[in-house]
Amino acid sequence: MNTVYIGYDPKEDMAYQVLKFSLERIASKPVRVVPIKRDIVKRMGLYRREHTTMDGQDYDTIDGRPFSSEFSFTRFLVPFLNMFEGKALYMDCDMYMRTDVTELFELCDMNYYPLWCTHHKYNPEKGTKMDGKAQEQYRRKNWSSLMMFNCSHELNKNLTINDVNTKPGRWLHGFEWLSDKESDIGRIPEDWNWLDGHSDTKLEAKNVHFTTGGPWFEDWQCRGKIEGKYAVEWVNDARWLQANGMVDAEVDYLITTKKIAEKESHESSVSGITFME
Repeated sequence: MNTVYIGYDPKEDMAYQVLKFSLERIASKPVRVVPIKRDIVKRMGLYRREHTTMDGQDYDTIDGRPFSSEFSFTRFLVPFLNMFEGKALYMDCDMYMRTDVTELFELCDMNYYPLWCTHHKYNPEKGTKMDGKAQEQYRRKNWSSLMMFNCSHELNKNLTINDVNTKPGRWLHGFEWLSDKESDIGRIPEDWNWLDGHSDTKLEAKNVHFTTGGPWFEDWQCRGKIEGKYAVEWVNDARWLQANGMVDAEVDYLITTKKIAEKESHESSVSGITFME
């Protein structure tokens, strides 16, 4: 059975629920979806990394840098959670699967690579994310947001529990336990980790990554008609979960778009429209 680990943060529980549903709804083969909850892996003795919080922003005590979610570091526990056996997919919770995830497991069927990811060239300006957390720049940014681990690979044994708990965040997110050659890290096509506001809108997303936030944030606004299309799909799944009593039915999800630049079609210049009706 294919296993997918999802980075979990209580403030984005709805994002997790919809991603889990989208994975299970489309999959042609059974898929096991496991949330990586920080409090649980702490109780298991796998995670002991400490942090401080100032003005709502969390700072890692190891390197002193800000981080934005409870799964910023716990994601690197996947090989351990999977008992160093087989392959396992990691996903950030702010994603939405539009394609059978079985295809991704089949795409990553070689045993040569220790892991696969999308080799993004992504350098957003430093600033603030949708949830008020700092937007940091670092090498190989967003490579670790979706990773297919070859858990039994010898090179992944170079990653230890102590590394996850003591190494700087940039060491972990830069895959520094592996060879520094990009050719030694398998490539996942960008349509499997399509970044809103960055990836080519002509590229049909197999998996959407709402890097600017998502419909589960009250003040989120999509940037254009393609992002709006994917957001509507996300909301449709959220509505189904609400209608069937599987998630909180009291929350309403309003999707708005910012004014699109003049080069875009006037049809996409919509503001304040509710798509969920």
